[in-house]
Amino acid sequence: MGAPLAMEALRQRAAIMRESLQKSQTITDNMVSVLGSFDHRLSALETAMRPTQIRTHSIRRAHENIDKTLKAAEVILSQFDLSRQAEAKILRGPHEDLESYLEALDQLRSNVRFFSSNKSFKSSDGVLNHANNLLAKAIMKLEEEFRQLLTSYSKPVEPDRLFDSLPNSLRPSSASPGRQREGGGKNPASNMSHSEHPNKRLETVVYTPPTLIPPRILPLLHDLAQQMFLGGHQQQLFKIYRDTRSAVLEQSLRKLGVEKLSKDDVQKMQWEVLEAKIGNWIHFMRIAVKLLFAGEQKVCNHIFDGIDSLRDQCFAEVTANSVSVLLSFGEAIAKSKRSPEKLFVLLDMYEIMRELQPEIETIFRGKACIEMRESAFSLTKRLAQTAQETFGDFEEAVEKDATKTAVLDGTVHPLTSYVINYVKFLFDYQSTLKQLFQEFEEGDADSQLASVTTHIMQALQTNLDGKSKQYKDPSLTQLFLMNNIHYIVRSVRRSEAKDLLGDDWVQRHRRIVQQHANQYKRVSWAKILQCLSVQGLTSSGSGSAIGDGGGSGSGVSRAMVKDRFKTFNIQFEELHQRQSQWTVPDTELRESLRLAVAEVLLPAYRSFLKRFGPMIENGKNPQKYIRYTPEDLDRMLGEFFEGKTWNEPKR
Repeated sequence: MGAPLAMEALRQRAAIMRESLQKSQTITDNMVSVLGSFDHRLSALETAMRPTQIRTHSIRRAHENIDKTLKAAEVILSQFDLSRQAEAKILRGPHEDLESYLEALDQLRSNVRFFSSNKSFKSSDGVLNHANNLLAKAIMKLEEEFRQLLTSYSKPVEPDRLFDSLPNSLRPSSASPGRQREGGGKNPASNMSHSEHPNKRLETVVYTPPTLIPPRILPLLHDLAQQMFLGGHQQQLFKIYRDTRSAVLEQSLRKLGVEKLSKDDVQKMQWEVLEAKIGNWIHFMRIAVKLLFAGEQKVCNHIFDGIDSLRDQCFAEVTANSVSVLLSFGEAIAKSKRSPEKLFVLLDMYEIMRELQPEIETIFRGKACIEMRESAFSLTKRLAQTAQETFGDFEEAVEKDATKTAVLDGTVHPLTSYVINYVKFLFDYQSTLKQLFQEFEEGDADSQLASVTTHIMQALQTNLDGKSKQYKDPSLTQLFLMNNIHYIVRSVRRSEAKDLLGDDWVQRHRRIVQQHANQYKRVSWAKILQCLSVQGLTSSGSGSAIGDGGGSGSGVSRAMVKDRFKTFNIQFEELHQRQSQWTVPDTELRESLRLAVAEVLLPAYRSFLKRFGPMIENGKNPQKYIRYTPEDLDRMLGEFFEGKTWNEPKR
């Protein structure tokens, strides 16, 4: 019974499910029908709205175009406004407010660029023409402002300001231009002292170039130059700057004392005048390069900063004439007739050119300045060459010096003192000379200097040998050579030449001095010493003779002894009169020579007097023959070589 009930329940449920499915299908069909109707309606709506969408898009685009046009118009109007403002400033000119004027000029250029790139604007051509004309007028006014500003602040530098910019050690003793040296003549000692060379002295000193244009003005000049350059006025800018600054630089040098001199002017000058001008030139070169040219370069670099194409050319043109005037004087000296006294000034000039060479290379760098660099280098080489040739001339002149005036007293010849002083001063230039030798040949500079010095000394000795033959008295010949070579040796020993020539040279020449002293003694005193010799005093059988009891040698003739004393007296008096007029200027050498003579003469005289004096004293008028005691002779020897005048009476 339970099974039928279960089946009935299942049938009922199946019927319910069938009914639900039928209802769902009906609903689905109805929904499909509704959705199909919506699709049809939407298509119709879209078709109806399409014209409206098209009109809306067109309106939107029109609005966008209007916005763009308004913005473009606003930009154009603002450019017109800025252009009017710039024009107003430009018409007022740069003098009142240069900074504002330059800003207006930049704005005007910006306007030109704007309208050049917007040629579609109907009035752009007219605007551009107006702007370009205004720009041209503005640049012309700038040109005048640049000229006026540069001229107003470009003044020649007074010498005192330049001297104040020098280190203390190089400032002249007074404010007069160029007073670097005083005196003149052949003696190099009258020149600036070289015990302390510039190239040593100047290693740590600082030069302070003077302010040529006030620092506050330089930026304004730079801005003006920049605007002129951008405006295409390069040539006008170049000409204004060159003419103004070059004239001022030349005035500064003229105030200092620089003058333009030709080779003919130099040749006509007296040596003392020329020597002073050379000393001044050395001073001027140092001031020009280290102060004026260095200062001019700073000004040029500041004003033409960023305008490289004009900067170097402007500096070269500004300095060209001043450099030429300075170097032409050096060239005139280097090409002038050579003479020994010029060697030292040539070395001075060579030295300053060597000292300034690094700065010249730095200041006058670049292609535009190559001619000035080469001119300076050429002058340095020419000065070195002329100095070397003068060196050779001096050696030859010393050897061939034909001065006929003999020193009558046998003292040091003027040529000797001149040459030795010359050599001593040369050694004040040791470092310069070594550099000079290296200009022409490689090798040990010390050896080259020693060789040159040795040749000069040998040339001097050769000449002295020739001059010594002018004396008729061979004793004076030996005294002359002794004096002169002693002077050479003493001078070398007291100078730097000793280290270069060496001890062997000194000792060899000291022996030569001693040889001449010995020769003097032999030639001068051999004959008188013969009078004091016992040789030839033996009796010849005539006249009276003294026997053994007389205290003298047997058979010695009194007459012969008298003759010996008489001859001795005559010869000694002649020697005394003559040789007291001779001179041995060196005190030590003079005393040494007197002592050497006394050591030979006095013992011989004492011995002769002791042995033969009694023969004369026992006869008549002994004082006629025995005039001098040994002490008298010693005192009179002390008067030898004193250089007494010829008109003094005989003793």
